[in-house]
Amino acid sequence: MKSIISEGRTSNEAIEKGLKKLGCKKNEVDIKILENEDKRSFYSILDPRVVKVEITVKEEKRSAFSEKSLDMLSDEQFESSKIQLEIFLNEFLKLIGDANFKIEKNNDFVNVYIDGKDSSKLIGFKGEVINSLQNILNVIASKNQNCRIKVFLDVSGYKKKREDELKCVARKFEKVVAKNGKKVILEPMNSYERKIIHTELQDSSLVKTYSIGEEPNRKVVIEKI
Repeated sequence: MKSIISEGRTSNEAIEKGLKKLGCKKNEVDIKILENEDKRSFYSILDPRVVKVEITVKEEKRSAFSEKSLDMLSDEQFESSKIQLEIFLNEFLKLIGDANFKIEKNNDFVNVYIDGKDSSKLIGFKGEVINSLQNILNVIASKNQNCRIKVFLDVSGYKKKREDELKCVARKFEKVVAKNGKKVILEPMNSYERKIIHTELQDSSLVKTYSIGEEPNRKVVIEKI
């Protein structure tokens, strides 16, 4: 979370609420008053007083916040995240149809597995829907936590199948590039899929890999050593 809008009856109250929500100190953020309590017309004098402030976490604090997500996930953090995820998924999957879920702890990740007759609706073209849903689950799991909780989502074993496919693609083009000496640029992939290619070929004595381009069109290049 980089920036939030916080409200209160005074600017101080709005700031305190925002700092508490972000888990930051005042010197770790930039504060902008959006609605000043002094600017009230005669006609609004009887209305409830609401002051809005925008609180933005400074860059150095954001970096430290991000690094904290690399720590081992505690049992307490997992249980808190699990409750939030269960509340959301129980309601969300009712809209999908026949689908159920399972939540497990795996070191520093919360693993969510969704299965069922209608669960394939959550995959989308090249996994676009599953990736978007995973981003939403990341936000939900991190609610009221003092660090970013990372969620790994798989639907009907899609990611496992996709991982196996990408490993085969990596090995196939390793042989092609090693044989003809011409580099190969793969189709655009998300960071999770690119990492599979890089990891599969990181110990290759024949080729090297690197990424080019900008998101969402970033691609992996396989080149002869």
